[in-house]
Amino acid sequence: MHTPHRPRARFRALVAAACSAVLGAGLLAGAGTATAATPAAPQIKAGSKVVGYFTEWGTYDRKYYVKNIETSGSAAKLTHINYAFGNVTGGKCALGDSYAATDRAYTAAESVDGVADTWDQPLRGNFNQLLKLKKKHPGLKVLWSFGGWTWSSGFGEAAKNPAAFAQSCYDLVKNSKWAGVFDGIDIDWEYPNACGNTCDTSGREAFKNVMAALRSKFGSGNLVTAAITADASGGGKIDAANYAGAAQYVDWYNPMTYDYFGAWDAAGPTAPHSALNSYSGIPKANFYTSATIAKLKGLGIPAAKLLLGIGFYGRGWTGVTQAAPGGTATGPAAGTYEQGIDDYKVLRTKCPATGTVGGTAYAKCGNNWWSYDTPATIGTKMTYKNQQGLGGTFFWELSGDTTNGELIKAIN
Repeated sequence: MHTPHRPRARFRALVAAACSAVLGAGLLAGAGTATAATPAAPQIKAGSKVVGYFTEWGTYDRKYYVKNIETSGSAAKLTHINYAFGNVTGGKCALGDSYAATDRAYTAAESVDGVADTWDQPLRGNFNQLLKLKKKHPGLKVLWSFGGWTWSSGFGEAAKNPAAFAQSCYDLVKNSKWAGVFDGIDIDWEYPNACGNTCDTSGREAFKNVMAALRSKFGSGNLVTAAITADASGGGKIDAANYAGAAQYVDWYNPMTYDYFGAWDAAGPTAPHSALNSYSGIPKANFYTSATIAKLKGLGIPAAKLLLGIGFYGRGWTGVTQAAPGGTATGPAAGTYEQGIDDYKVLRTKCPATGTVGGTAYAKCGNNWWSYDTPATIGTKMTYKNQQGLGGTFFWELSGDTTNGELIKAIN
């Protein structure tokens, strides 16, 4: 799942598997018509999209700036950046953290182009840095993602008047103060007509109605995309909303094919959070990537409108004695910013992979057990992506990679 306020968020956890009221997982401007498309970079062919999430809050304790997208070599390999997250409140799109987005003054050393912000310039913050990055990479597109784990509770109100919601989003995304930053909108509703951090009861057609209104408002000249659940279990979250009906309105979907398992089940069994395929002993049927893609394609969603999701982080347990998956645990392993989760860049040396299962890697070090993707397992997933004719790859999120972009290179 993807969470705005907690330091390591976005973890679109499929957690709370059951839609019960108690989600014990404990996982935690002016109106206008859409503008015509601006002629720009050559069109990106199907299968080659590489979409990376950049977190608004990463500029604080993580000290991951827009500049790091450039210095890591990631900017040259990305086709799109999803800026996470805008809030959804009162039935409208709203700024998440205005200081981080538009106000923070960057020093010359922190800035994309080596030029420091001045006190009197009209736009500072992440948005100005993204403009500088786009100047260096004219083909790069940026979408503003709204919702995430923490802020998805606002979509229920938005669904009551989709046209008014879409208007508010358009006015914000296309605000003249940051003209040129955003090429469209991404919706991260966790989860329509189902349970996430809160339970939504807006009905099966609500998601379709919201996406239709957004497409109508943003027009064909802007991108409209959505991150969606990966829960392919019978009667699961994919069945709760009309994703097939809404597909006509989106440029593509980002099915969150990670966070299938994690230490919200404190006692285990240990299981990789982002397996590509099933394996003997998997704790829950159809909780793996290829099952998700098969289910979505089976609903009639075109393969070219589905991107393959990769997590640039691992999930882990402690109190584990068994090296192979399926062991018992006593709780979440310690993480840098949050219990039970850590970045790939940390885990690759803290707890190097000791085996693979279901097309992803796992590691046991001391009494801790982790699962995460490596360059090798991402290579396997890219082969699968190509075989399935998927539209490309997306990942959560940029700061989890190494300073030299080890994982994004594996995608490319």
